[in-house]
Formats: sequence, structure tokens, C-alpha cells
Amino acid sequence: MAADIDCVVLGAGVVGLAVARELSMAGREVLVVEAAEAIGTGTSSRNSEVIHAGIYYPQGSLKAQLCVAGKHMLYDYCTERGIPHRRMGKLIVAATPEQSGQLEAIAQRAALNGVDDLYRISDVEARELEPALVCDAALVSPSTGIVDSHALMLSLQGDAENNGAQCVFHTPFRAGQVLDSGEFLLQFDGADAMELTANCVINATGLSAPSVARKLLGQPEQHIPQAYFCKGSYFTLSGRSPFSRLIYPMPDNAGLGVHLTLDLGGQAKFGPDTEWIDREDYTLDARRADMFYEAVRRYWPALPDGALNPGYTGIRPKIVGAGAPAADFVIAGPSTHGIPGLINMFGIESPGLTACLALAQMTRSALMQTPHQA
Repeated sequence: MAADIDCVVLGAGVVGLAVARELSMAGREVLVVEAAEAIGTGTSSRNSEVIHAGIYYPQGSLKAQLCVAGKHMLYDYCTERGIPHRRMGKLIVAATPEQSGQLEAIAQRAALNGVDDLYRISDVEARELEPALVCDAALVSPSTGIVDSHALMLSLQGDAENNGAQCVFHTPFRAGQVLDSGEFLLQFDGADAMELTANCVINATGLSAPSVARKLLGQPEQHIPQAYFCKGSYFTLSGRSPFSRLIYPMPDNAGLGVHLTLDLGGQAKFGPDTEWIDREDYTLDARRADMFYEAVRRYWPALPDGALNPGYTGIRPKIVGAGAPAADFVIAGPSTHGIPGLINMFGIESPGLTACLALAQMTRSALMQTPHQA
């Protein structure tokens, strides 16, 4: 008996939509199923909207490979589709001589990843570029930029639907299993609860990916990681930004520090910070502004009192806990868990937005992998 549908993509964030586009363009029948009311309501719309260059990630990692490849793909796609974006560049700033000594290591890592356009500038040169900036030295990344993430997701959705894909919302995944036939039996809640069979399942549910995977019975439990939630708050700047580029402090284990980014309208925002939590919670504690003032004044001492306004929060879908080195992307396909037609995408945090098109290509390739013998 034929399955009800060829491919089901769980999750309509930027990565799920990119996967749906990729599969539908390859001639696959695709249904995107989303628990929320619209596309991109989670991590995809609660981030800095930065197109990353690929600087910080370990050589050979998926994050490094897919960020660098995805950056070029994304710039080309945005230009072709008229999606608002800007290649404005960023400065990675060292606040002290000790931090300045770490800039060379960052530049070397970037070069190993194929990012060959970084260059170092002195404190004087940095002030010539950004007069409000105070630092000991900095790296300039010309290929870093920003993108209108919602416009990007609308375009990906449109491409997928133009190639026959369908999207349904308000439809949370309840349970499923791998049938003896090799198909997947999937059950969904919602106003119109449904049950269907599929040949392929792509779990692109972000924060929920490990819990969703555990609801799909018949796959080895040892290949499903523990989920950890790392919350980041953002504060917006009152008034006009004194900066024309993105400003990043030195990175730490959990993220890239409280950096300054600009949206396409020139509005400045700061964040994210790092707060480990045990559940999905997007409330913003305005008292965290005190820490933001302290962090930002290390590179912009003239930040006025009262200039920061509560913005929004996002949650990084981590698969390692506090204090552990950052984990790589995990695209767990048949060669990992032995189940033909199943892809679990775990730990797709930053640079997931930048890498979305490259992630989608890798996911399509992973579907064709030969299953290992479990």
C-alpha cells in the first residue's frame, strides 16, 4: 500500500522551510507540519538576523562548512529574490591587550574555514571606522551582513509551495512509529487531528527536536541527544545608533557575547546574553539591563544611562549543557541511526539561519544515505 504522502517536514522555521523547498524542487511530494500558528515563530524569528561569515567554528565541523557555503548561497538567493539584506561588515573587538593576543587565533581559525577576507586593525584605525568605539584592536569581517529573516522565510515557503509543497499550522506532532513496511505512521493533534503515513520524515523542530524524536518509536534511543535551553535577551537602543557596522566582543563558550547589531532600518539592538533555563520561556527580565550596560560599555563607554529598552528573547537549541564546549550541528540520517527515510536535525542553533540553504542540501543528500546495520 502506498504511503499517504512522500515526505513530511516537521517544523516551519527557516531550516524546515529550506528543506521543504529543496525536496520539492527535487520533485518530492512534501507536507510541512507546524505546531504554531505561522512560519518561523520560534528560534527563526528570535535571533540577531545576522549572515555570519564562518569565523569561529572548529575546522571541519558542519557549522564551519555549512556556514561558509551557506553564506554565499544566501547572499546569492537574497539578491536573486530581492530579499532585503545588507553586507555591512562587522568588527570583532578586543577590549584589552590580553584579548588582542587572541585575535590572531580567531583569524587563523577563520582562514582554515575558508574565510580569507579578515584583516586586523589598530585602535586608531577602528576609531576611524567607528568613532564611538573604544578598543585595543579589532578584526574586520567584510562578508558579515544582515537579512530580513521573515522575508527570507516567506520566500522559502513560496518556493516550496510553487513546487507543490503544502504547509499546515496549528498541528502539533503527537506520536509516531516506524512500520515494518518501512513507512512512518504519524499522528497529529489540533483542531483537525489527523493520522497519515509517509515515506520520509524530516524532524526540523528546533528546540523540540529531541522530544519530537523520542515520540517517533522504532529508532535507537542512543542517537537522540538531551535538549538544553540557553536563553538570550535583547535590548534595543533609544535614538540613533552611532555605529554603521556590527560590533562583536570576544566570543565565549555559550555564544558570541553581547554584541551590537543593526536592522535594515538602522535600529541598534544588543544581545544576546546567556541564561541557562530548564523550559521554553520567552519572558524578558528588564533587570538584566544592568549586565548589558556593563558589557556594552567595554566597547562603547559613552552608552547613556537609560538608553536600553527591553526588546525580546530567543532560546538557543543546545544539545550540550552549561560549561561544555559548543556542540556541532547534528544531521542524523540513515547512516547514523539505521532508519531509511528519517532525518533528525539536532542542535541547529547559530549559524543555522546563515546555513539554512546548505543545511537543506545536506539533508536531501542524507536521505539517500545507506542505513548502517544497527
